[in-house]
Amino acid sequence: MRVRPGGAGAPAEVLERPDFPVNQGALCGKGRTAAEVLSPAARLTSPLVRGTDGVLRPAEWSEALDRVADGLLRAGAAYGRDAVGVFGGGGLTNEKAYALGKFARVVLRTSQIDYNGRFCMASAAVAHQRAFGLDRGLPFPLEDVARTGCVILVGSNLADTMPPALRYLTELRENGGRLIVVDPRRTRTAEQADLHLQPRPGTDLALALGLLHLVVAEGRLDEEFIASRTSGWQRTLPGVMAHWPELVERITGVPVPQLREAVAMFCDAADSMVLTARGPEQQAKGTDTVSAWINLCLATGRSGRPRSGYGCLTGQGNGQGGREHGQKADQLPGYRKLDDPAARAHVAAVWGVGPDDLPGPGRSAYELLDALGRDVRALLLMGSNPVVSAPRAAHVTERLRALDFLAVCDVVLSETAALADVVLPVTQWAEETGTTTNLEGRVILRRRAVDPPPGVRSDLEVLAELARRLGRDDGFPTDPEEVFAELRRASAAGPADYAGISYARIAAEDGVFWPCPAEDAPGTPRLFLDRFATPDGRARFTPVQHRPSAEEPSPEYPYYLTTGRVLAQYQSGAQTRRVRELNAAEPGPFVQLHPRLAARLGVADGELLAVTSRRGRAVAPARISAAIRQDTVFMPFHWPGEGRANTLTNPALDPASRMPEFKVCAVRVEAEGSAASGEVGAEVGAEVGAEVGDGARDDPS
Repeated sequence: MRVRPGGAGAPAEVLERPDFPVNQGALCGKGRTAAEVLSPAARLTSPLVRGTDGVLRPAEWSEALDRVADGLLRAGAAYGRDAVGVFGGGGLTNEKAYALGKFARVVLRTSQIDYNGRFCMASAAVAHQRAFGLDRGLPFPLEDVARTGCVILVGSNLADTMPPALRYLTELRENGGRLIVVDPRRTRTAEQADLHLQPRPGTDLALALGLLHLVVAEGRLDEEFIASRTSGWQRTLPGVMAHWPELVERITGVPVPQLREAVAMFCDAADSMVLTARGPEQQAKGTDTVSAWINLCLATGRSGRPRSGYGCLTGQGNGQGGREHGQKADQLPGYRKLDDPAARAHVAAVWGVGPDDLPGPGRSAYELLDALGRDVRALLLMGSNPVVSAPRAAHVTERLRALDFLAVCDVVLSETAALADVVLPVTQWAEETGTTTNLEGRVILRRRAVDPPPGVRSDLEVLAELARRLGRDDGFPTDPEEVFAELRRASAAGPADYAGISYARIAAEDGVFWPCPAEDAPGTPRLFLDRFATPDGRARFTPVQHRPSAEEPSPEYPYYLTTGRVLAQYQSGAQTRRVRELNAAEPGPFVQLHPRLAARLGVADGELLAVTSRRGRAVAPARISAAIRQDTVFMPFHWPGEGRANTLTNPALDPASRMPEFKVCAVRVEAEGSAASGEVGAEVGAEVGAEVGDGARDDPS
């Protein structure tokens, strides 16, 4: 986008930028109205500190920063370095993500750092690594999607979550390609599909195995590709053959004729792709599920060549770059592994410390949040709102309240910031220069367009000031280009190599694809054409088996709940809920359910429904639609309070990625008037009382 600064009291204005190669000027409502949050009336403009009366009050920066430094220092001195935690965000620029990871490991010397991107692409990242040796959302540019022959889109409602990218699917069909959408709901994206497969929530793994079984049974394997460019097929084959079509139909609810039709579409096309998003990934078996879809691509030779392959659609503004440079508990910049001695030595040299001074891997995001107030006593949180976005959110809220000290850096007074001891107002997208990395691996320069309000500082300035107060006078520059230059050195020769990327080059080329090891080297828009990033250059099949979700329906909780986004809101809604046009379009939470389920419950459209899981209870209006399965209800997760969907969700973790199971849990659904308080159950009831209070007190709007 382009931004026209306001003047003489006029607000800034977002304009299209038709020359940019990815979206070619297309903007969704969230992008078009984003300037509204730049208004001082919509955001924080002064630090806040909590007084002895328990109320947040405005304060000078010096007092606020002193309070933060003291809170972190006291916790570390009393309980050890790992009693201090850091929680980041997938919307931070590359520079801020890099600086935050460095601050945690060099200044605080804590292992306890992770970020909300763990709730986004973690399962796909692990599956990428074990199959290809490298994780980049898409191994090809988005333009290739429009030029392939068939796309299987799994668990993505692109029309609502990433509308500017929908044009590539439209062009695909205009070019004669076919689109298969896998989703328990008939979304606006599924409406565009040539074939919509509507499985039960949590059965995507069985579906992928069933499709591959048919590929084998129908003689559609690419034997030459398997022999020359992969390994592990023979170990994978038994699990595939154990998932015959009729069994898969019983597990998923997808009829066998539709399975056969999908295989024909995918294999008859000269080129094909599988794209996944949060649907299959946000499961306690998300990594294996993504691996099953990758296996389908490998077995049919749909990988490592133009216009074919597996890709993952990112879910946050810097979902790709945010996980490359050190916010994750187990990673160093450049996608280096924290437990790799060579990686530690390289990054430590750039940072001017010894390799042994760097802590080891820490807890994953939910595990870190669950440890608050117990093992972790103080937390610095930047760019995240877990009171709304974390699974089992009432419990997470209790853990945040149990901290000895909480500091939050944010643009607005989010529900999480409202719990903090100190809130620091920081710059946002149009008020700062920095880079982000999109789902293609294209590193993009985002220039400062407007001045922030007086009293607002950048996250880089905050980290530099805190580092100085904690005894580190150098190593934390506040100029983003200087930070990026250091990031380039730290990432050099790593998996995500940015060494050859500069601000000037990004501007000249409209983005540069990593890996890019030298300034005279081209970027890499298409990966794996000659070899995969594994030691032997071969892609690796992963043997997987379907297994039930961590929580299946039962007589007490007979329905599936799945969660997701809507077009007019974004993530935890901390910013979009402050935009009038977006709130008018989608003002609050709802429960989508099938007409037959609504009839059984005796509820009409718009009447309140109570949805109860083993973790809590949420209440929101019914939205009756034949677009959803009869055994499933859907809730968007953008709102706090009584209708908070993540009160209900299950924090069961994927054993490899540590991704929580947001996308499927068991619930009871009742008309609100019929839901007696005593029916909630002892395990649920412990959190329900706190939940009602949280909503009333924590929502600043």
